[in-house]
Order: sequence, then C-alpha cells, then structure tokens
Amino acid sequence: MKKTTRAAADRSTGTAQPGSAADDRAEPVRTGRKRDHSRDGAILDAAIEVLGDVGYAAMTMDAVALKARAGKATVYRRWSSKEEMALEAVARLKLRQIPMSTLPDTGSLRADLLALFQPESAAEIERRDRTAAGLVSMVSHNPAFADAVHRALADPWAEAHLTLMRRAVERGEVAGSVDIETLSTVLPTMAAYRTLVQRKAFDGDFLLAIVDGVLMPALLSRAAPDASAR
Repeated sequence: MKKTTRAAADRSTGTAQPGSAADDRAEPVRTGRKRDHSRDGAILDAAIEVLGDVGYAAMTMDAVALKARAGKATVYRRWSSKEEMALEAVARLKLRQIPMSTLPDTGSLRADLLALFQPESAAEIERRDRTAAGLVSMVSHNPAFADAVHRALADPWAEAHLTLMRRAVERGEVAGSVDIETLSTVLPTMAAYRTLVQRKAFDGDFLLAIVDGVLMPALLSRAAPDASAR
C-alpha cells in the first residue's frame, strides 16, 4: 500500500503548512461583526435632545443610549467619548437646518430672504430653544467647541443666502459688483451671536430689522443696470 506523504495529504485536503506558498496566499481570518451604522442618525438626534434637556456637563453617553433605545455597547463602539459624539451630533444638526432643494424663489430678494424664516409651532419653538441652550452649554463648558457650534448654526443659512443673492444678481436685481460672498454671512452670523452670546430668540422682528436695516441697503447700494435700458 502506497504511503501518502504529508505534503500530498495537505494538497488533497487544501491544508497549508506554516511557511508554505499556500500559507502566504491564505486570506487573513476576520473576526467580529461588521459595524452597523444604520442607527447613527437616530442616536445623534437623541444626543441633541439630551444635550438640550440637561446641558453638556450632565450629558452622558448612557443617557443618549437610553433616549435612542440603543444598546450601550453599540454607542460605545461607535463613539469613543462624549465630546466626539457631541461634535458629530452638532455637525448633523448643520445638515438639517435648511432644505437647499426647496429654497424660495419669488422673484424678489427681500421676499426670498423673509420667506426663509418659516413660522413655527409652540412645540417647534420649544425644541429649538432647548437645542440652542444645549449648544450654549457646550461652548460654556469648552470654548474649543465654539467653532463647530457656530458652523452648525451659521453655515447652512449663509449658503442659502448666497444662493438667493446669486439669483438676484442673475436677474439684474443686485449689481454684480456687490460683495455678496460677505453679505451672505451677515444675518447668519448675527443670528448665531444673538442665540449663543446674547441668548435671545431669533424672531420675526429681528429678521426684519436686519433685512431692511442692514442687508437690503447694502445689497442695493450700487444700483444694478436697468434691464429695460439694454
């Protein structure tokens, strides 16, 4: 009876010996389950709610997990610290500020700017105020958070204002020489200052005061060419 060598047996069974060519080509063994990010949004939304309810100092990752009805292990695998979670939640808040695909387009820049400010229900106002209070608590706890919080509050509105102002330039309502890049940041920056520093509400009266008293005079300071005269 022919003896079967170990190498032959290895070839017949597909088993590779350590140090062999087959061993070098072997796929590394992967352990553990693939990380599921499908619940990240819900957890980050819960983080914003907890932040608004108790402030940054009292906010815990356990409380966020409870609010989101997520397992603590899931939360701790995804975020290494409360700071990391809070900053990512603020970044997500930025994305939810304004639906850029449905910006007003009335044919009038002033009307468009005012139309961005939608009336809110009492519940929406309360939720917004709680969120603002939570963001203020972040900055109070650690001034290093100020830039991220300011970007979350101001950048989406500045982008929307710039889009509306570009349209006004294209239709001849605003002169092309006007610095709309800078002017698009005026109202969002002042609104962020009012919310974070003065801790006052961003309301219709404040909006009208800035649009009519600051923005429109600056935007129309250099008259656009009369389209009918061309």
